[in-house]
Order: sequence, then structure tokens, then C-alpha cells
Amino acid sequence: MKPILLITSLVLVGCAAQAPDSRLDAVAKSAPPRWAASREAKAGIDTNWISRIGGRRASSMVDEALIANPNMRVAAERVNRAVATAKTAGAAMKPQISAGLDASRQKQNFIGFPIEGGGGVPSSLSSNLGANLIVSWEPDIWGFQRAGTAAKIADAQAEASAYRAARASLAAQVVRAWLALAEANEQIALAQKSDDLLKTTLGIVRDRFTNALTEEGGSAAQFRLAESELASNQAVIAQRTGDREQAIRQLEVLMGRYPKGAIQSADRLPPVPAMPPAGLPSELLLRRPDILEAERRFASSGSLLKQGKLAFYPSFNLTARGGTTTDSLRKIFNSDFGVWSLAGGLSQPIWAGGALRSEYARLKSDDRSNLAKLQRVVMEAFGEVEQALAADRFLAQREQAIQKAYQSSIAASEAAAADYSGGVGDALTLITAQQNQISLAAQLTSLHRLRLDNRVTLHLALGGDYRPSSK
Repeated sequence: MKPILLITSLVLVGCAAQAPDSRLDAVAKSAPPRWAASREAKAGIDTNWISRIGGRRASSMVDEALIANPNMRVAAERVNRAVATAKTAGAAMKPQISAGLDASRQKQNFIGFPIEGGGGVPSSLSSNLGANLIVSWEPDIWGFQRAGTAAKIADAQAEASAYRAARASLAAQVVRAWLALAEANEQIALAQKSDDLLKTTLGIVRDRFTNALTEEGGSAAQFRLAESELASNQAVIAQRTGDREQAIRQLEVLMGRYPKGAIQSADRLPPVPAMPPAGLPSELLLRRPDILEAERRFASSGSLLKQGKLAFYPSFNLTARGGTTTDSLRKIFNSDFGVWSLAGGLSQPIWAGGALRSEYARLKSDDRSNLAKLQRVVMEAFGEVEQALAADRFLAQREQAIQKAYQSSIAASEAAAADYSGGVGDALTLITAQQNQISLAAQLTSLHRLRLDNRVTLHLALGGDYRPSSK
């Protein structure tokens, strides 16, 4: 699979026209001087964000997905098709040369002519052999063809940006699936640990119930409650195991593998890395592939609009033809039998039933529509960055609060267990404390994954490219 930048550069080499100028100035004023959700904006962007989040293992999975995922091959072929289309449009501006050979043999009857000696109709046979070379050219005096070719080049560049966006999106999907798998593993480990804890509690409550120590909390209701908590936790283990199996197969499909559930993943979620450099909002216009794609679509419609205006201008064409004509195959390349012609023409549209004007109106509408699409993409991009920056701050605050609550729940659970073992507590307090500890541990793991997912979202929103790991 050829690098996209190399592919698009071939268009500029192979076509006489050039890519249309950037039209980002139409939306540049909408960029704020700084991000509202961030106190500072560092320059640059992180291209190693996948390894920073998921390490070498996640990078390896992304590399495999970029090669094997069918959607990436489809996106690459769209680029190849757009490049071929641009080259075809560029070839139309150059002189067209064709060569050929022709041969004919003709019999002609002369009916009505007197024939001495009688009998039969007079006739003649003739042969005509020829070789020809034809050169035709339509000089692009006003730039009509150049405008059309420039639009095709912009379309190819838009497809290259769409390919970049698809690469980044696939990389993010792989990382998110890998994080979901790691969370499922961690949640299963927590549920299994809780299972051991609840089994111990059930044993203690059973002993009290067996010994009929009802005055110290050994009632049948408390024993059944302990049994219910254990059964509920075992259902949670089954649910988490199902989540893990689903995450494994989702990851395998993204990587282009058959979903047989054979991928091994990390047992725990990785730590949340440092915040990536946010850069300036104006830099986002030059970095995000979806913005660059929308701008190239807008540039393409601008070139087509220019071409629509030039359609009202006259067109010129030149044709030169040279060759030979003879009745003998041996003389077909003899210059003594050469013939040639040179012709030129001028064509000026006068009346086409309003087709040119209606086509020009359509092109103007397309251009306005592409401008609106570019404005929408830019505003959505700004919104995604602001939302991800704000979400990171609030998720960190939530995680800090849950962490504090979790530490308190551990202390409460240990104290309730000590009281119950000492005969001064009741089973309901112990079970409630343990249930709170188990719930907060699961919430803490889920919040940790949400923060990592939001970092992936932030990197995508900032237009962070991905640099494949070195092998």
C-alpha cells in the first residue's frame, strides 16, 4: 500500500494543472485565540499517543489492523481511483496523437456504357491503401481545462485526507477495544476477589445462624441476604466474562482476523498518561484530516465554479493530419505519395437552451454547500476538542472523589467485619459495607477506562497523527 503523500504528489507531477489554492481563509476567523477549557496551549502534537496509552502491545495491534483491515484497503483504493481520475483529466489538456493504417478495394460498374464486342457490364477495380498520423489539440487559452483538472487534483487530495482520517479512526477503535478488554479482565479479577470475600462472610453468617445466635445477628434473613449477595456477584462474574469475550472478538475483527477469541490482553488498565499538547485552535485547521478534506472539497467546487464561468468563452481546436495514400502496399510508406492537412476551428456558445446558465447556478449552489460543510466540520472540531478537554478535568475530579470514597469503604468494611467477628455488629451492616466497597472498586475501574477513552478522543480531536512502531 503506497504512502498517501507519495500518491498525491504523483498527481501534481503527472498533470499540467496545479492544485487550487487553500480556501481556509473562509473559516480562519472562526478560530478562537486559545482553548476555553485549557489554561495553556503547547505547540506541536503527539504522534506516539498509542504507545503512550497502551504501550508496545497496543501499537503492534494497531499496525496489524492498518494492514489487514478491509476498510483501510477500500479507503486506499478510493485514493488510487481519485489519483487516476486526476491524471486522466490532466491528459486531456495535452495534444492527442493517433496513427492508423487503412485499406479498401472497390469494384464499380458502368451501366449504360456501350461495349464493343457485346456481352457483360463494364466495370473497374480499384485499391486504396494508406497510413496516417493525426495530431489534435485544443489550446486551453482561458484555463477551462486547467480549472477542471485542478478540481480533480483537489478531490484526490481530499481522498488522501479522508484516508488519514480513516487511519486515525481505526487506530482509535483498536485502542478502545484493547482498553475494553483490559477493563473486562480487571473487572473479572475484582469480581473474583469479591467472590472470595463474600464466601468468607457467608461462612461467618452461616456459623452464627447454625449456632442460633439470633441476639447477635444470626437471623435467617441475614443468612439469606449473604447468600443473595454471593449469587449476585457470581452473576457479575458471568457478565464480565461475557464482556471480555465480546471485546476480544471485536478487537480481532478490527485487526482483520477471524473472531475466534484467541487474543491475549493485559490484565489491568494502563495508567493515564500526561495530557497531550493541545496546540492553538488555529493550528487545528491545518492539522485535522477531516477539516483538510472539507477544505479540499470546497477548493474543488471553487475550481468547478470557475470552469462553469469559462464555459461561456469561445474554444479553439487544431488538427494536423499527415500520411500516404496509394494503390500498392509496397508504396504505403513512400513519401512521394504523401498527403497532409491542417485545420483550425473556433466555437462560441450562443444558445444552448439555458443549459450553461443553469449549470453555472448549480455549481454556485454546490460551492455554497461545500462552504457550509467546511464551517460545520470546523465548528464540530472545535467543539470536540473543548468537550474532551473539559471532560478530562471532570473525570479526573470524579476519579479522585471515588478513590477517596473507595479508601473509606475499605476501612468501613474492615471495621464492620471486626465488629461482627467480635459480636458487637450485625450482618446487615457488614454486607452493606462490603457491597459498597465492591461497587466503588468497579466504579473506579470504569472511571479509569473512561479517562483513557477520553484521552483517545482528545488525540483524535486534536488531529494527532499516528506513527507506526518501528519493527
